[in-house]
Amino acid sequence: METEGPLFPGLPAVVLHCPRIPQNVGAVARVCAVGGASLHIVRPVPFELSDRTLKRSSMDYLDLLRLRDHLGWPECRAALGPRRFWLLSSSGDQSLFDTKFLPDDALLFGNESSGVPDEVRDEFAGRILRIPMPEPKARCLNLATATAISLFEVLRQTGRLVL
Repeated sequence: METEGPLFPGLPAVVLHCPRIPQNVGAVARVCAVGGASLHIVRPVPFELSDRTLKRSSMDYLDLLRLRDHLGWPECRAALGPRRFWLLSSSGDQSLFDTKFLPDDALLFGNESSGVPDEVRDEFAGRILRIPMPEPKARCLNLATATAISLFEVLRQTGRLVL
């Protein structure tokens, strides 16, 4: 599934690298639609990427979604152009909340089981963020939850939240 037209300049971008769980993708789609961000899916994915697949979790927000799917990471990176990219990882070396975001930054999330491949992670030296968690025994958050927290921090910092 691909939306025609420009790659949504001026908007934050959420990138899911080879996600594995369609319900997570649907929930992230809803977060992006509500937050006014574009959603980019890097293939391969083990399910059909279609309205039907996304509809249950994203509810009736698909018409608001700016979605683009990409055959691989290099294509996605090139298509999004000169934006700043940030990798979100439970093993990140910098807090999400200590980062100064720009309105069109891109947030990259790895898949639910293994994150991003080492060759992608290697591109992000100094730009790997984590969401601090008060519970020391907790490993990580659900993909959709982490995306929502991260995207809304970008929106808060860049003045795009309407209060």
